[in-house]
Amino acid sequence: MAIKHPSSALHDPAHSAAYPMAKPGYGKRAAPDQLPRTPQDFASLPTRERYVAGFVDHLPEGAAMSVKQLAKQLPLYGQQAISTALTALSVAGHLRRVRCSVGGAGDETRWVYRTFWSRTARDNEWWSTYLATEKAALTAAPVPVASAFDAAPPPLWAPAEAPPSDPEGPDTEQAPEPAAVPHQRTPVQAPDTEPPATAQASEAGRSPAYLALARLGREDHRLALSADDCAALEGLAAQWLARGVTIDYLTSALTAGLPARVDSPLGFVRRRLTDKIPPRLPTENARPAALAPPRRLLMECTDCGRPGRPEVLPDGLCRACRETHSRGEGNSPRPAETVDVKAHMSNLRDLLKPV
Repeated sequence: MAIKHPSSALHDPAHSAAYPMAKPGYGKRAAPDQLPRTPQDFASLPTRERYVAGFVDHLPEGAAMSVKQLAKQLPLYGQQAISTALTALSVAGHLRRVRCSVGGAGDETRWVYRTFWSRTARDNEWWSTYLATEKAALTAAPVPVASAFDAAPPPLWAPAEAPPSDPEGPDTEQAPEPAAVPHQRTPVQAPDTEPPATAQASEAGRSPAYLALARLGREDHRLALSADDCAALEGLAAQWLARGVTIDYLTSALTAGLPARVDSPLGFVRRRLTDKIPPRLPTENARPAALAPPRRLLMECTDCGRPGRPEVLPDGLCRACRETHSRGEGNSPRPAETVDVKAHMSNLRDLLKPV
């Protein structure tokens, strides 16, 4: 029978999974001016709080600090115990939870949640000064939001830019010249008729205001204008376009609510161009870039998450949670009393044993 001999090579040591990191902008933030690590860190805290504090202190910058995530990594305690331990650490001056507003799309405000951690215990005045400094730094550097006018399409009358032609290199093959086509005889036109090419050239040389007036007769036959009428009204229509309106807006303003009969289209259009001229709007280049609202930084109650200013949240707790924490400290058994209860229960079990 063959016997399987295991290999004498050493196995690779098992690597623990990396601690999950929070999203960018969230998670743990180390406070400045901390003392170096020593074996006596957190020695004055109870066992559970000392255990949680030592674990949090070794977490990297930006690590996830939610109660649920910490409870997954600390198997000795559940979420309720971790939450109570974080509250005690906040009272001891080791951490503060804050929320910071960041710019979003439009008027939307997005909040990020951070936990500032200090290995060295700090009092309320130190935390208030530090968070005020953080708030001033955020307020002094607002994030500009891209303005909607930066991506506005060009006006309807703006000529489209022709794409640049690729230069021909020395190795580029030239297309063969087309075969010569015999010239055809141009038909004789009447002296009063303008050649089509000349008409298109003259129309292309007209301003957008002139062309908009010339098309009024096609929109409504009651406003048919002659070439001289369009030339006379071109200046007034150009003032409309200079104030930021489009050709469609100009046409609709001139053709809306027409009477049943228009005796003088020239006088009627001149009156409307004068009386209904729109207000002057700032140009796109003159509009200042929209800025995001100034960033805000609010402290949160470590226990319930209620936001507020640092001065109204001493020890990182709101009034209700601070009263609850104070009552809980008076009613919680001391470690010596816990040992006495265990010894008493052990004696009772010994007495209940059969002789």
